[in-house]
Amino acid sequence: MSDRSPAPGALELVQALVNTVDLESGADALDTAEGRARFGLAEADLAGARELRESLRAVLLAHAGHPPHRAVTPLGELLAAAPLVVAVDTADGSATLTAASGGRLASRVAAAVAQGLVDGTWTRLKACEAADCHWAYYDRSPAGRGRWCSMQVCGARAKMRRYRAK
Repeated sequence: MSDRSPAPGALELVQALVNTVDLESGADALDTAEGRARFGLAEADLAGARELRESLRAVLLAHAGHPPHRAVTPLGELLAAAPLVVAVDTADGSATLTAASGGRLASRVAAAVAQGLVDGTWTRLKACEAADCHWAYYDRSPAGRGRWCSMQVCGARAKMRRYRAK
């Protein structure tokens, strides 16, 4: 949906996961083997991945100041069991949080969220306010008050609805 550039760093994983479903058409990339392979998912992992995706969408809607799209398991609960490891570079001593061995999707998402918190980018990852979209996008606007994934599509539709309502 979005014509915006992807989220920076590890947040691109979160954005990509949230955007695996097109709410307008109902098409879900996780229904295909190729779509699951992108995230290292087996068919048995689908229910958990979809639950994680919708919990992330609810948080991204909150970042944009909108209520959740539906009742979901709180993201904190899903990520609480995601094992992370502090990796320390022996050359320069820098440290990062990474997914524990095995690289479960929840662990990789938790590491991405942690990195976004450290970088100050986490709250700029938002979900479009259009009820038939909720596409994840990274808000690069100076004030951080972006509302739509695409001004040309969702923004134009919302403005046209307001105009017609008058």
